[in-house]
Amino acid sequence: MLGSYREVMWPRLVANKILRKSVGSNNFVADFPPDTDQKLLEASGLVDGRPSFTSKSILLNQHKTTHLNYKFQEIVPLRASNVLGSENNKVSAKWNSLIRETLNKGVAVPHRDKDLSESKGINGISQYFRCIISKQMVGILITVWARGDLWPYIRHPSVSCVGCGIMGCLGNKGSVSVRFQLHETSFCFVCSHLASGGRDRDGRQRNSDVNEILTRSSFPRGSSSLDLPKKILDHDRVIFLGDLNYRISLPEEKTRLLVESKEWITLLENDQLRMEILNGQIFRGWQEGIVKFAPTYKYIPNSDIYYGCIAHKKDEKKRAPAWCDRIIWYGNGLKQHEYTRGETKISDHRPVKAIFTAEITVLRRGKNIRNFFFSDRFEDRVDGYNEIDSKDYSWIST
Repeated sequence: MLGSYREVMWPRLVANKILRKSVGSNNFVADFPPDTDQKLLEASGLVDGRPSFTSKSILLNQHKTTHLNYKFQEIVPLRASNVLGSENNKVSAKWNSLIRETLNKGVAVPHRDKDLSESKGINGISQYFRCIISKQMVGILITVWARGDLWPYIRHPSVSCVGCGIMGCLGNKGSVSVRFQLHETSFCFVCSHLASGGRDRDGRQRNSDVNEILTRSSFPRGSSSLDLPKKILDHDRVIFLGDLNYRISLPEEKTRLLVESKEWITLLENDQLRMEILNGQIFRGWQEGIVKFAPTYKYIPNSDIYYGCIAHKKDEKKRAPAWCDRIIWYGNGLKQHEYTRGETKISDHRPVKAIFTAEITVLRRGKNIRNFFFSDRFEDRVDGYNEIDSKDYSWIST
């Protein structure tokens, strides 16, 4: 059965390669589709997509929050039926269901048609999270969630999928990029799975994958009056994350000894991704936070033991430890407050996470454009309301 399946799929794969057809559709999953934007804007007191600020709305919107959740490893096995087959959203639907349940634990579900102004929770802020955009391509899933008070200000969601796998176009390697606009600031998140392997040519292939992703990813500009960002680097705030697969350019035995003694600085001096950022070839202008955690790959599942540290089968690849899982960002307006790893043991990777402060531009009617800062650090409320016109605080986390 698998043989006949491949016979049917390979001619299509060759045609896609010749025509440079992108992997995956531009469809995505969301709790409110793009065509409901106008309804949301009207419900929240927005006119022509712009916020109408009254003294009451300023007080109610004092604390704005958005949470962005990501899955960094393959969410389905990378076997032929998944790589060559059509899109199947059953797995991503399960992940989104778990995320929804976790984020909204103990929170009342607002009525579907209920006015947003009536769906207020603690301190006038809706505590209910909704998915604003979610997209899966084979083993890559990215999903973005926002709390109720931010829904009305999120516009123009879109996705772009790039396959860099077999023949340079299949989705077993590549990226899923999502973009949206929050107030007047555009965001783009790129969840990727780059070429694996520890040989020199594998490193060159990873660089090639990145170049393909940055070149081929494309978003609709919208109408001439909108002129939305088309390419990844055209956006105001860009975050690139996932299994980037960059390795440590040292002999395996030396790498293992340095990991055992937690010599992170020496290891990072030989980290391929760090060297690429410093060299400025592929990742010119990109930044990464300080890495203070152990390499995230490769573990024996359900253990704290790196693969290759115990007896293994003959001819089985050892794979030295490496920081394969990373989060980097591009441009100004982002400040990282936390960069660490989780300790979930179900995979041969350890997940990574980061918390950022994002600078958001808000257009006030009849006033100059002002910058608002969304941060998880400002837990101390501003005393009095005479300063609310100049700054607005809340949390943004990944």
